[in-house]
Amino acid sequence: MILSNIHHRLLYFACFLLFAGLISSCANTKKIAYFGNVQDSALFAAKAGLEPVIQKKDILSISVSSLSPEATVLFNMPNMPITPTAPTTNMTPQTAGYLVSDDGTVKFPILGDIPAAGLTQKQLAKNIADSLTEKKLLFDPIVTTRFLNFRVTVLGEVRSPGVVYAPSEQISILEAIGAAGDLTIYGRRDNVVLIRQEGPDKLVKRFDLTSANLLQSPYFYLKSNDVIYVEPDKAKVTSSDRTLIILPIILSALTVMILLFETIKN
Repeated sequence: MILSNIHHRLLYFACFLLFAGLISSCANTKKIAYFGNVQDSALFAAKAGLEPVIQKKDILSISVSSLSPEATVLFNMPNMPITPTAPTTNMTPQTAGYLVSDDGTVKFPILGDIPAAGLTQKQLAKNIADSLTEKKLLFDPIVTTRFLNFRVTVLGEVRSPGVVYAPSEQISILEAIGAAGDLTIYGRRDNVVLIRQEGPDKLVKRFDLTSANLLQSPYFYLKSNDVIYVEPDKAKVTSSDRTLIILPIILSALTVMILLFETIKN
């Protein structure tokens, strides 16, 4: 009779474990899937990234060409070497360029201080080319400019947080997160934070990666020096709190057991 009761209890316990396993295997994946509400053949008019505007502390590549290669050598000498301080970068920038100073200008050979902050690359290139022509330093010069420090920072619950460089001068929020190794299982996909410098102010926007509305957001394409932060979910916070609470209890219990064992042994 006693053995029969034990067998029944074991059977009930096994059924309970099986039921618990089935429930855990049926977890809702909508909370971690990207664009869960996107239907087949859906079309979204994603807003293309605007042409970036030059800001203070930017590092630019300014190259000049003309019919006289010898005369253009002086204008192609960069004055600001780049020494990346981050040991882990997803894309490595070029090694030299022109620094935009705190007063918004770049020091260009012979021409001196040229206003740059607030202009687009095309505007700056045109201004330099016009100045070279007006001063009769070069005939029909061609000036091209590029950003050397177009980068965004991805922090929080991603696999490889850090700085992501974008040589193409355009990167979307999805590309930045992908370059950082994607979100961990503990990252909140419904509350990703964008921090952007807008003049003297900081702009903060929140995104839901599980919604298709992200594809139509004007902030889908990032700007240089943007910061993406992925918050941890409640499971990560709760697990950390439980560890802090349970670990001292376990250590205390082990200490008591050792003391009891030593007492009985003696």
